[in-house]
Amino acid sequence: MSTENEGNEVPPAPSAPPVPVETPAASAEPVAPASTPDPAEPSSAAFAQEPAAHQPPAHAGGTAGAPPQASGAGAWPPPQPPAVPSYAQGGGSGSGWGASYAAQHPEGPKPAGRRGGLIAAVLVAALVAGGVGGGIGFWAADRNDDSTGSTTVSASNTPADLKRDPGTVADIAGKALPSVVTIEAQGGNGEGGTGTGFVYDTQGHILTNNHVVASAADGGKLAATFSDGKKYDAEVVGRAEGYDVAVIKLKEKPSNLKPLPLGNSDKVAVGDSTIAIGAPFGLSNTVTTGIVSAKDRPVTSSDGASSKSSYMSALQTDASINPGNSGGPLLDAGGAVIGINSAIKPAESGGGLGGGGGQSGSIGLGFAIPVNQAKNVAQQLIKNGQAVYPVIGASVSLEESTGGATISPEGASGSEAVTPNGPADKAGLKPGDVITKLDDTVIDSGPTLIGQIWTHKPGDTVEITYKRDGKEHKVDVVLGQRKGES
Repeated sequence: MSTENEGNEVPPAPSAPPVPVETPAASAEPVAPASTPDPAEPSSAAFAQEPAAHQPPAHAGGTAGAPPQASGAGAWPPPQPPAVPSYAQGGGSGSGWGASYAAQHPEGPKPAGRRGGLIAAVLVAALVAGGVGGGIGFWAADRNDDSTGSTTVSASNTPADLKRDPGTVADIAGKALPSVVTIEAQGGNGEGGTGTGFVYDTQGHILTNNHVVASAADGGKLAATFSDGKKYDAEVVGRAEGYDVAVIKLKEKPSNLKPLPLGNSDKVAVGDSTIAIGAPFGLSNTVTTGIVSAKDRPVTSSDGASSKSSYMSALQTDASINPGNSGGPLLDAGGAVIGINSAIKPAESGGGLGGGGGQSGSIGLGFAIPVNQAKNVAQQLIKNGQAVYPVIGASVSLEESTGGATISPEGASGSEAVTPNGPADKAGLKPGDVITKLDDTVIDSGPTLIGQIWTHKPGDTVEITYKRDGKEHKVDVVLGQRKGES
């Protein structure tokens, strides 16, 4: 499992450029012989050419600039038709295209003014209909057009007709997007990346992932851009590497900040609809949908940038999330935040959620920090600048899928594996014990145990099931605490 590439044990990386879009190469149009040119419509490829290589589209009547050809079979332009009435002048002379109708037909003038008035009336009706509706123009054309071609009818585009029904994805996205920001983080060395965050409160706090902002935490630069394109400088308020949660604050907040509503991740059910918003590969304001695929999914996220990792008991979703979505909200069908998108399982090694290149994208396995946990951490960071972690006071093996969490023979740097007088020591746990359950949750490894413990708070009592010498035992443990990232 891996996270995006900006921070918490995640190396900074530049944000990815927009996805390149290839345009088909314009092919040169053959010029027809001047004597027998074919009428042709403009080639679509011609409009894709650069201005320096612009070729005017071929018009019906031959190559642009070619002189008219002599009349005759196959010639262009065709022979001049009989003279048409000159409605504006009421007459004229000669037998050319503008000759008077009366001069050509002395037997009696045709009521040209009446016919001209009818044509003018139809045109005016059509133009007015474009502003007030299609009914008048359609009626006039239907009564006065003898052609057999079909008549198209335009859909209404009044504001009332374009209003999205409450609860639709478009409605929810429209309300949430103004509260989601694209975060640009740049370290002192100039490296950084792009992630996502969302408005947490009206004081200007933005909730995101630690690995999104970690590169800018010490002397770097942070900026948050809203969906309307307005950009604001920001600063780190606090970050928790283990939880992979961070809070930043806008230095000059806008007056119309609207926090996203926070849901209850404990009430989420598998199969519930989800909506993810973020900036995958730098493409800001991207909305994708899916469902909750699983709950309490043990996830360890790190790209190897440091010895520390993040652990979560995550919500799994198949909503498409990619590098750059990190820190963005995972919404439920009501538009409430149920998680913070934080990690993906890529199709191949490497890659997580960030703005860097060389990473594979979504295969439908995305993971989000439950919002209940994220909210608790955010409150600690805003109040104290650091997070508090619940602990059992014992070091466990971090090997995965070992059938349980085995208490190590010794702790870090040669310390005791079970902290003297700590929670595990008080409960009688010893090195070599294999913890297989925490309350009703099956524990298959050390990372799973850590993730489950961190869903609780210091002082909570949990039931631990463990094996010693092949025998199963159960014991209650009152969780202790650790402050900060020590």
